[in-house]
Amino acid sequence: MQYTHEVEHMMCVKKGCDHGPSPIPEEGKWVQAREIKDISGFTHGVGWCAPQQGACKLTLNVKEGVIQEALIETLGCTGMTHSAAMASEAIIGKTILEAMNTDLVCDAINTAMRELFLQIVYGRSQSAFSEDGLPIGAGLEDLGKGLRSVTGTMFATLDKGPRYMEMAEGYITKLALDKNDEIIGYSFVNFGRMMDFIKKGVSADEALKKASGTYGRFADAVKTIDPREE
Repeated sequence: MQYTHEVEHMMCVKKGCDHGPSPIPEEGKWVQAREIKDISGFTHGVGWCAPQQGACKLTLNVKEGVIQEALIETLGCTGMTHSAAMASEAIIGKTILEAMNTDLVCDAINTAMRELFLQIVYGRSQSAFSEDGLPIGAGLEDLGKGLRSVTGTMFATLDKGPRYMEMAEGYITKLALDKNDEIIGYSFVNFGRMMDFIKKGVSADEALKKASGTYGRFADAVKTIDPREE
């Protein structure tokens, strides 16, 4: 340790009491975090790239400072899917400090990691008040049946109005319109469920029927349209 000449010749004045850092909530406990290994938590964060062409939702499960589980979901950028594939290997097993200083391939993923770091070290994790936190694998529960990300895709123009293309239920096949040409419902295919049926040996046609459904007043439609074609 090097000291300047001025500091070396200063007399020593003892500091007063030291209560340490403020405790933060972690997995049902109050923790005075002094080292990376003191940090645990399960949480989510969203990141974006500089041109804001795409976004990433990152979910981490951290135990004693080490990332044990990661869910990387991407939106709006095809290249980011490959970045996420590489990041999923790069991030596991690192401490959250190491992950903060690791090139996670894509700006959006790096930004998401930054946002998560802030949440976790400040005790703002989703599992802050859950005793012992969440088990490894809890991130998959965000995906629901079929293990597919929840994606919403809508498109609209002033002249032609809105088009629903992807909702929580799945891929939209038809929009139901009333006599005023206003949307009153839709039909959909849940691709996750459809693929599960096919993997179990159900024919593609039958799987499509079993994974299809409607929402709203679809049965009352005056007419239906394909939102991608009509």
